[in-house]
Amino acid sequence: MATISTLPKILTLINVFTVDPQNQEKLLETLIDATETTMRRMHGFISASIHKSFDGTKVVNYAQWLSREDFEAMTKNPEAMPHMKACAALAKFDPILCEVVDSLSVRE
Repeated sequence: MATISTLPKILTLINVFTVDPQNQEKLLETLIDATETTMRRMHGFISASIHKSFDGTKVVNYAQWLSREDFEAMTKNPEAMPHMKACAALAKFDPILCEVVDSLSVRE
C-alpha cells in the first residue's frame, strides 16, 4: 500500500491519460508492467498507484519520487523509454508535477 508523503523535496507525478475505452485495459497493463519491471528498481522511486475511470476513458498514474532530479533521470533512462513510448502510442497524457501540501485520512 502506497503512502502519500508530504516531506519536502518529494516529487509527485499525477499523470492523467485520455484513452479510447477499448485501449484502457492495455494501457493499465502497460503501466503496471513498467512499474513492476523497471520503475520500482530506479533510484528515487517511492511508489505508484494506478487508477482507471469507470467510463473507460481515463487512467491516472499517481507516483512519488525522492526528488525532481530522480524523476528527470528516469525520463531519460533507456530502460524507461520503451515503456513511455508504449503508453504514448495508446493514449494522450497530461503529466502534472507537484508537491503534496497535506494528506488526510480517517483517524483510528
